[in-house]
Amino acid sequence: MTEAASSSATPGTTSPFGFRDVDAIEKVRMVRGVFDRVASRYDLMNDLMSGGVHRLWKDAAAARLNPRPGETILDVAGGTGDMARRYARLARRAQGRLGGADARVIVLDYNAEMIAAGVGKGGEPEMVWTVGDAMALPLPDASVDAYSISFGIRNVRDVQAALVEARRVLKPGGRFLCLEFSRPVVAPLRAAYDAWSFHAIPRIGDWVAGDRDSYRYLVESIRRFPDQQTFRAMIERAGFRSVTVTNLTGGVAALHHGWAV
Repeated sequence: MTEAASSSATPGTTSPFGFRDVDAIEKVRMVRGVFDRVASRYDLMNDLMSGGVHRLWKDAAAARLNPRPGETILDVAGGTGDMARRYARLARRAQGRLGGADARVIVLDYNAEMIAAGVGKGGEPEMVWTVGDAMALPLPDASVDAYSISFGIRNVRDVQAALVEARRVLKPGGRFLCLEFSRPVVAPLRAAYDAWSFHAIPRIGDWVAGDRDSYRYLVESIRRFPDQQTFRAMIERAGFRSVTVTNLTGGVAALHHGWAV
């Protein structure tokens, strides 16, 4: 749920910010401000907003990525390092069984406050932290074995461009994984989810973080994000194959997984 926006944009272009379309360059500043404000309470808010279920989603995503010894794994919009810690631990367990070199897990986020919050929580020996842009990754072509982005891609200025950039840095045969909020697949769940999102989450944000508006933006950004099959097609257009979609909690979140070719 962290931020991975880009600071560069063509003047005059727009990008969604919640239910509004705003100047693309202005969106970068606005999203950065959201995560500057919520960084110190980010992990607590995730637990309160999801009832702790986000931890199960992240466990499922990490298992799907299946980190291996010696791999370089890039966790974009990595925020406070929740996913990267999972990857590092799984890679170390695999190393214990299979041998091989240590994995390297790069946590990259556009927001320095989020990175600082993650560093303050501590990490694993395999983890390195950096501030960077999802649309201009500071890595060479074909340099990573796996790329993940969790609850962050909906915040980028240009989602398709971020997907293309993910493909650029992956080695041929590398794995792409995106965990993101999505569309509940049955109407009763969709209605209950909308009621919780639009009424409870901003109130919780006001109570815990003193910031109702930032959490209203986060809810609105989920509704503006493409549904499962639309997003799958976008991933395929970026150069990925064998893209699969796994709905979690009835589609409240979805896991998209593919392979670079």
